Order: sequence, then structure tokens, then C-alpha cells
Amino acid sequence: MTTAAILICALLLDALLGEPRWLWSRIPHPAVLMGNLIGWADERFNTGTNRKVKGALTMFALGVGSLLLGAALAQLGWIVELITAAILIAQKSLVEHVAAVATGLRHSTQKGRDAVAMIVGRDTAEMDDPAIARSAIESAAENLSDGIIAPAFWFLIGGLPLLLLYKITNTADSMIGYRTPKHEDFGWAAARFDDLINLIPARLTALLIALPYGLLSQTPTIRTEAHKHRSPNAGWPEATMSRALGIALSGPRSYDGALRDFPFVNPQGRRSLGAQDIEAACRALWVTWGVFTALVFALWLFNF
Repeated sequence: MTTAAILICALLLDALLGEPRWLWSRIPHPAVLMGNLIGWADERFNTGTNRKVKGALTMFALGVGSLLLGAALAQLGWIVELITAAILIAQKSLVEHVAAVATGLRHSTQKGRDAVAMIVGRDTAEMDDPAIARSAIESAAENLSDGIIAPAFWFLIGGLPLLLLYKITNTADSMIGYRTPKHEDFGWAAARFDDLINLIPARLTALLIALPYGLLSQTPTIRTEAHKHRSPNAGWPEATMSRALGIALSGPRSYDGALRDFPFVNPQGRRSLGAQDIEAACRALWVTWGVFTALVFALWLFNF
């Protein structure tokens, strides 16, 4: 089977099954194993002096190891490639986690806070309903790129080796890629490499959202607002999603008890958000997934 054909099957398998709890409650998910490995490296090497060098060497070792493991798994045949890709692409899981926030919010503000706390790293204890909805939708947009389009893109480009390289890098960034006293030096390489390998996927994600919602003419404005984001990549899907739904995203939020005054994305959009807007974002996730799957199908027709 061609790489595109395997990817189509993986996308469909993930959309159908997601992450079965009966399986991952019995054995560790590969992402959990990656996290455990990175956590061990952080504890073992993030000490003393030369932490930036140690972090770079750690990231290099993790990257080489993931490439070698991916190459070894690929030798086992296309079924192994398909199953591995389906496990590491998280479309259905993302939609379920985001939709859970809408469900919680329909019951009460507190249940909405509890649900959104599972998918964002900001403070949630004082969030009102619009802040909860914005947080969920921002997470949906960013993770659409990080969790679906980016791993699928790198699998399409380089099979399992590049897929595993992407996942270990993205996991490392989520764990140690922070500008904190503990990780600013040790996590520098992981954060910078994650920025690099998400440059194309983030912009591709924005394009895939823009196409079905007729937003291509707004690309210059989307680009301008994306560049205001603290991340060089996350602003692209976020700015496009905000326009697809006609809402304002981002804005002030609190981390570790400190309010940070981030600018709004699509500031002229509606700011009074609720569960219905989260559900609209979930529909947008599936629409974008459909456009991407159709694109991969077209590549398969041309024997990619």
C-alpha cells in the first residue's frame, strides 16, 4: 500500500474507534510511554550547569531513537504502520474532549470548568461561561494542528520515522518546553524544534479550515493576527477558527494566579460564548478532518 492509502485508512480507523478505554486502561498508550521517557530524562539530566546543552543532547537522542524505532516498525509491514498511525492521530479523542466541555457547561458553570481543566493549562477556577467556551475552542483549534494535521502530514512525508519524530518532539515541548526557571534552558531545544516542525502543518491547518468556510480572502488579516500570538504557529488555526465561527478568541487569561493580558483574536467577533459555540467548533473539527481526508484521497489517486 502507498503511504497515502495507509494514512486514509488510519484516519478512518481513528475516526471510527478513537482511543478505546478498554485497551488503554490495560496497557500504556504510546504517548504515555513517551511522556514517561521524557519525564525520566528531565529528572536525570536537568540538573547542574550546561542545562541548555544537556537538553539539546537529550532532544537529539530522543529524535534519533524515534527515527530508528519508526524505521524498525515500518519493516513489519503496512498493517503495523496503519495501526501505529491510527493510534497517534487523535481526531475522535479531541472532539470527545472538547464536546465534554459543552456537555458540562450545559449542566453548570462548575462542570464546564471541571471539563475544560482537562484540556487547558490555564487557571480555570474563576472562569465564567464565555471564558470556558473560548478556552475549549482555542484548545480545539491548536490541537487540530498538533494532534491531527501535523502528525498526519509528517507521516505522509516520511512514514512512521517522521511521525514518531514529530510525536516525541511535540510531547517533549508540552512537558519541558516552558520558559520557567526549571525548563527555560533544558527545554529550549525541544521548544525550538517543535516550533520548526509545526511551521508548515499550522499554516496547512489554517488553510484547511479556511477552505470550507470561504475564508481565503481573509488570509492577510489572519496572517496579521497569527503573528500577534505568543506562539509562531498556534495563532494560525486559532485566528482562522475564530473567523469560521464568527467569534473572538484568546484575550486575557490567568496562569498560576497571574493575569496575562493577551490580545483578542478576531476582536470584532462575538464574545458572549456558550456551549453551542463549542459544539460548532466540534463540527468545524470534523469538517476540516473531511477536507484533509479528501486531500489525502486525491494524493492516493495520483499514486503518491
